[in-house]
Amino acid sequence: MEVVNTDTVPGEEIEESLGIARGNTVEARNVGRDITQSIRNLTGGELKAYSELLTKAREEALSRMVEDAKSMNADAIVNVRLESSEISNGGSEVLAYGTAVRLA
Repeated sequence: MEVVNTDTVPGEEIEESLGIARGNTVEARNVGRDITQSIRNLTGGELKAYSELLTKAREEALSRMVEDAKSMNADAIVNVRLESSEISNGGSEVLAYGTAVRLA
């Protein structure tokens, strides 16, 4: 499955647009992680535990988007975008979406 953030897949022709493919996940912090990251926040530097949490969430959202596109019999997903938002104190949603297409 080709997944691109451009309007087209380089070297390919889009035959049919199948609709929006989407995938999302919600991840929450945990108390132990909050304590260690609060200390790191005081001293400065990357909050690695949170970076890893969001990386995992992005990968899961992208994987779910690809599965959604496969259910539409798509060959590719174009115009892929990622968004994140806080939905509760300590919980964030990551949404991946794009246009599922069939290539010629």
